Amino acid sequence: MPHGALAAADEGVAKAILMRSVAFRTVEGAGEVPKLAAYYAGVLKAAGFAEGDIVITPIGETATFAATIKGSNAALRPLLLLGHMDVVAADRADWTRDPFVPVEEGGYIFGRGAEDNKYDVAMMVATMAQLRKEGWKPRRTVTLLLSGDEETAMLTTKALAAQYKDAELVLNGDGGGGLLNEDGKPVLYQLQAGEKTYADFEIGFTDPGGHSSAPTPGNPLYRLARAIDAIAAYRFAPMRNELTKASLALSADRIGGEVGAAMKLYAATGDAAAAEMLSARPEFIGQVRTTCVATMAQAGHALNALPQSAKVQVNCRIFPGVAIDAVKAELVKVVADGSATVTTLGDPLASDASPLRGDVMQAVKHAVLARAPGIAIMPGMSAGATDSLYFRAQGVPSYGASSLFMKAQDGFAHGLNERVPVAGIRESLGQWDAVVRALAK
Repeated sequence: MPHGALAAADEGVAKAILMRSVAFRTVEGAGEVPKLAAYYAGVLKAAGFAEGDIVITPIGETATFAATIKGSNAALRPLLLLGHMDVVAADRADWTRDPFVPVEEGGYIFGRGAEDNKYDVAMMVATMAQLRKEGWKPRRTVTLLLSGDEETAMLTTKALAAQYKDAELVLNGDGGGGLLNEDGKPVLYQLQAGEKTYADFEIGFTDPGGHSSAPTPGNPLYRLARAIDAIAAYRFAPMRNELTKASLALSADRIGGEVGAAMKLYAATGDAAAAEMLSARPEFIGQVRTTCVATMAQAGHALNALPQSAKVQVNCRIFPGVAIDAVKAELVKVVADGSATVTTLGDPLASDASPLRGDVMQAVKHAVLARAPGIAIMPGMSAGATDSLYFRAQGVPSYGASSLFMKAQDGFAHGLNERVPVAGIRESLGQWDAVVRALAK
C-alpha cells in the first residue's frame, strides 16, 4: 500500500493526538512535560513499541523523550526526528478561548502550542506509530527525540544533543514549512538549514554620581545614549554562505522588482549596494548580515541625583559561522568608549549552517511535491533558535522540515489565539512518511 494511503487512514488518529497534546499545560514550571511524554509513550506502545524502545528521562521538572525503531544495519548512523513538548506561557485572560482547552473551529485547531510545536510532534508520533504497526524494517535506525524546555533554558536539548551526537542527521519539525496563499493554495516550501546565533550583551557605564544640581561630564546616561546611537547607526558587514546564496537566488523571481533584482545580484556577487537595499527591509536584513539591537535599559536611582550607573542590553542575531566573541569585540569598537564594560550574558552557543545535502534535498523535494505539485522548494535560514542549534554545534547536520503549511496571516506562534489548519493533516502525514522512508532505507 502506498504511503499516502497509510497516512490518510491515520488522519483522525493524528488529529486526536494533536488535540490531546494541546491540553497538556507544558509551560515552564507546571510539571506537565513528563505527563505529555507518558501520553506519547502510551500511544506508541499501543502501536507495538516495546517498553525498551521508549525512554523518558526526567530533568528537573521537565523531561526528554526518545522512541526508537531499530534498523537492520548497525553500521548506519541513526536518523533523528526532533521536536519539543514545551510551550511558552499563555494567560487565559488574554485569549478568546482557554489556551489549554483545544477547540476545532472554522477549519482550525486553537490552543497554545498548536503551531509551536505540537502539530509536527503529533504528526511524527502518528507516523512512528503507523510505521511500527505495519512492521516497517528500515536499514537505518530511526529515533524520535522530544525535548522539554526548548522555549526556555534548553537543558534537555543540550542533554539530547550530547547523547545523540553520533547521528547521521536530524529532521526537526520545529523549523521550515510551507506557505499558503490567500486562497489556501501551497506556493512555497522552505527547508531550514541554518540558524543565526542568539547572543545577549550588556554594555554598562558607572560614575560616582552626585547631586543633580551640580551636573558632571561623566553622566552615565549621556554616555549610554551615545553608545545606543552608535549601535543603532552601525551595520555589520554583509555576509553570504551556501544557504543564503541558494535561498536568495531562488526567492528573487518570486519577489520581483528592484528587491528581487537586488536579491539575485547579492546572491551572485555579494554586491554591497544590493546588500544595503535588502538591509533596508526588516524581512531581509537578517538574511545578509549579523544584527544587534538595543532591547532593554536601566539607569539612575533617584530623580534628584546624578546616575551612578547606566546599562543597556543588546540582543544580537549572529550570522552562522561567526564567533560570539568576534561580535563582542566589534561592539566594543562601535561603542568606542574605554570606560564602558561589555559583558556577554549567559552562555550562548554558536553553530554553523548545515550543508545542503543532496539526499536530504531530494527526499524533502519528493515528499513536498507529492502534496503540492509545482511549488518552489528552497533552503532557508532562521533568525531565531531551535533545538537544531545544539545538534549543529555537535556536528550533526540538522534541517527544519516541518510539514505544516499555513497562510502568513495565520502564524500566531507565541501569540494570542495560536492555531493550525486542520485541512493539511493528511498531507502532513504523507510528507513525514515519505521523508523518513527515503532517508532510512
